[in-house]
Amino acid sequence: MAKKNIHKQNTGSQVTSNSSNTNQVVVNQTVKIQGAKNWIAPLAMVVMLGAAAAIYFYGDTLFGKSGSSASSDPDMGLKEPIKMNIAQAVMVTVELDFGRPATIAEGIQEIERGYQPDPGQQGRTFAILDAYGEMTPEGKLHMSMHVSSEKPGMGWLKFKKTGEMLWRGRFGNPGDAPAGTKSLTIMMDNGTGGNYVLDGGRGGSSALDVYLQNSQQRLRDVWPDGSEREFTFIYSACGCPVKAKVRRVGDRTQRTSDLPVIFPDDPAAVQTIAGLMKW
Repeated sequence: MAKKNIHKQNTGSQVTSNSSNTNQVVVNQTVKIQGAKNWIAPLAMVVMLGAAAAIYFYGDTLFGKSGSSASSDPDMGLKEPIKMNIAQAVMVTVELDFGRPATIAEGIQEIERGYQPDPGQQGRTFAILDAYGEMTPEGKLHMSMHVSSEKPGMGWLKFKKTGEMLWRGRFGNPGDAPAGTKSLTIMMDNGTGGNYVLDGGRGGSSALDVYLQNSQQRLRDVWPDGSEREFTFIYSACGCPVKAKVRRVGDRTQRTSDLPVIFPDDPAAVQTIAGLMKW
């Protein structure tokens, strides 16, 4: 059995500004990066442009996802779905019993996503932005996931191993517009409470060679070799940040932890980030 626990919703679609800090170069400004061509080497453009198109349109065709064309709300054995607006996020926390030790990466693969868009809508209705957690002393996998609503309709999460319904949501109201097209924003903490924002519009096949927003400095100029920094990645309808600790190692970077699992429902975005960061 899997224990369910739903936490408070996050309605904020903007990154919090720390404008009171006068020492930072750029403070949490969301810079929308349109198209992978500004981020990647020319040799990879064809591959990534095709992947970028798939980010918004692939819907219920991805591995581990399912869809339903039923005209009424499915009876999932739960009283009422969690009601969410479009472009809103909520944290869903579960405990999964694999009967053995399991990783978060394994856990997220064993969560089936179900989508039922409203009439006139197509594709997925929500996305999992990240996942993290650990094994409990009782031998269960404690996992928390940020879920972001994208289109009006229904959505649910099931544990594949047992078929148990873990969570379901109702997103928006009939007739509501879906969230707009997403774009990728990457920021690095500046060590003084703010963030440097990478300016993808000025190109760079490696994150270290990308200019900072409103600056003639590149990322490598402000990131000492061997030091660890917190990176923020934004690629969601809700504008919610996904954070990861990263260390610079010469002309490459490496994550200092496998957690959180980032953007498990947007593999093209993960591919773009990994290519930039040289993971």
